[in-house]
Amino acid sequence: MSTIKHYLSLIKFSHTVFAMPFALIGFTLAIQKVQPFHDWWLFAKVIGCMVFARTAAMAFNRYIDRRFDALNPRTAIREIPAGIIKPGNALVFTIVNSLLFMTVTYFINPVCFYLSPVALLVVLGYSYTKRFTPLCHLVLGAGLALAPIGAYLAVTGVFDLLPLLFSFTVFFWTSGFDIIYALQDEEFDRAHKLNSIPVLLGKKNALRASEVLHAFSVGLIIFAGYYGHFSWIYWVGAAIYSGLIVYQHSIVKPNDLSRVNLAFGTTNGIASVIFAVFVITDIFL
Repeated sequence: MSTIKHYLSLIKFSHTVFAMPFALIGFTLAIQKVQPFHDWWLFAKVIGCMVFARTAAMAFNRYIDRRFDALNPRTAIREIPAGIIKPGNALVFTIVNSLLFMTVTYFINPVCFYLSPVALLVVLGYSYTKRFTPLCHLVLGAGLALAPIGAYLAVTGVFDLLPLLFSFTVFFWTSGFDIIYALQDEEFDRAHKLNSIPVLLGKKNALRASEVLHAFSVGLIIFAGYYGHFSWIYWVGAAIYSGLIVYQHSIVKPNDLSRVNLAFGTTNGIASVIFAVFVITDIFL
């Protein structure tokens, strides 16, 4: 049991709450196109894909960053630098979850299977990006943005604009809050020649960049609401989501990062779950 707990901690399983609600939005949009829908085994496969892909991505990130994590006082307690999980085991864990992800996509449909290596390239490739570009946050955003359109493709096998709008929402939202999270390591990253928006622009301007990205996210939520002809239920969820985006920026200041984890983890997790509940309720009603 303790081993399972360590691996769940390694991959920050609780952070699944970021992209999973948007995947459920994509899935719900799709099943409205396929009526009547009875294949709930497909739903389990979609959830499995989300879990396997994210697990592979996080385990690989911890494996690739283990040297830097050991040097950073904030991350030295993580499982690999602390000696709780061996690097080789983390790599095997990554490979197993990547293979499980591709296997499950094979049993969904050909489109998902053929695109699965591309998805893995994005979510695994993110771990290298801090070595050469400050736009690493956008790569992470692209990885999580696959959730809504991926779930939609699993059901329909075709692309559509509305789930793509939600994917771009996730892209800008994730990129923005990852910049906030990276504020904590600005000095460390600069000293070790790692790239990030805070390193490139400094804390104050990095927060401005995050605000711009989040403004695009809110704008896409609004556009998707009009394009999808949603009811007042959607707009209540959109208002709460937007309010929580504004709130997280109100509690993080360049000279006060004490509430970064509240903004990054708690606020964004609540925002995604509440928004998804309202959107899915609207779709079904």
